Amino acid sequence: MASSNKHTVPEAKEAMNRFKMEVANEVGVNLKQGYNGDLTSRQAGSVGGNMVKKMIQQYESNIANK
Repeated sequence: MASSNKHTVPEAKEAMNRFKMEVANEVGVNLKQGYNGDLTSRQAGSVGGNMVKKMIQQYESNIANK
């Protein structure tokens, strides 16, 4: 079975892009719409790593409140 890079929920892509821009702003990385190939690995990693960290915190918070 071939994998697809298409989002099944179009709103999910936009939400993730907004989340990525928010996190980048918080960690001081200047992201622009579209291609960001000029970022260092450290900058890109800090954005992705902080996104994962926030998602885990949100998940744990949701579990604690149940």
